[in-house]
Amino acid sequence: MPLPRVRSMFLPAFLASVLMLAVALYLEWGMALSPCSLCYSQRLFLGGFVLVCFCAVLHLPGPFGTYVYAGLALLFAAAGALIAARHVWLQGASALTLGCQPSMSYFIESMPLSQLLKVMVLGSSECVPINWSFLDLTVPEWSLLAFVLLALLLLVRLFAYRHAVIRRLANN
Repeated sequence: MPLPRVRSMFLPAFLASVLMLAVALYLEWGMALSPCSLCYSQRLFLGGFVLVCFCAVLHLPGPFGTYVYAGLALLFAAAGALIAARHVWLQGASALTLGCQPSMSYFIESMPLSQLLKVMVLGSSECVPINWSFLDLTVPEWSLLAFVLLALLLLVRLFAYRHAVIRRLANN
């Protein structure tokens, strides 16, 4: 597969996801917003997406490898979108009480890994308040939108690449 095609597929996704991580870190350190457990989970999946796209840009895989990298990246994007959707749902159902739970730092320091993973997937009471919004969208809504757009970017490029490979095989 030609070098520009692989890079045109994974490089924009890599750059967009790195920008998303930079914004998340700015919100935490620059604006002093403390992330909740679902925010950490979303960052974890975004980090996996960044890593897969970075490896794909460096590796320059063939057709099969491109599909493997795209599948892994889409898996991370879908998981991040699911966690972000859960976060949006929790904030929308703010009347729902999860009970008083300790902060995420307490879970990290003193709870077993199984309890930590449960909180990172299901959320906690610190995930419900809306601390910041931009253009009337909260951080989890922006995150959900970004994960969906990253997945769509890869899907559009992947289908265009698939069409080009099929056309090339038909011409031979």
